[in-house]
Amino acid sequence: MNILSLIIVGIGLSIDSLAASISTGACCKKLLKRHVIKVAAFMAIFQGGLPYIGWLIGTGFKRLIEDYDHWVAFILLFLIGAKLIYEGLSKHEEGCSNFNPTNNLLLAGMAIATSIDALVVGIGFGVIKINIYQAMLIIGITTFIFSTVGVYLGKKIGTKINSGIEIFGGLVLIGIGVKILIEHIYYPC
Repeated sequence: MNILSLIIVGIGLSIDSLAASISTGACCKKLLKRHVIKVAAFMAIFQGGLPYIGWLIGTGFKRLIEDYDHWVAFILLFLIGAKLIYEGLSKHEEGCSNFNPTNNLLLAGMAIATSIDALVVGIGFGVIKINIYQAMLIIGITTFIFSTVGVYLGKKIGTKINSGIEIFGGLVLIGIGVKILIEHIYYPC
């Protein structure tokens, strides 16, 4: 997988973190720069780190599914993308309680919840040729940037755009899955 594809995957995976960060910014009464960095760092560490665990799982299964690895990557990305689209379409206007950006347990829970998709993508990474450390770095940096922007954006405009962002992220992940499938079927190594 080339760097551009990894950046696009990073963008797709960062959408959940972006949406959560927008909500965080909207719900945070007092927003300091260190709070923004802390939220973004939590999101980036988990979003960038969980693909490694998934990759370890995926490499363990590689020999079993080698002939179908492109289908596995496609199906996983398609399902995650479809989930994001579904969530974007089914969101209702939610109330907002005051969010405490200094609560590490709350931040870790939010970061893990938004990074489960990255774990699943990591399983897909385990069955295709990829530099996992490069992927982790790109996903982590992308998530940090998106989360930082999200917190500030949430403070400015609230939670009104979350649904559209999740739909876009879902379409991006499905597009990457289709790209992997087409490359493997029509341009095998």
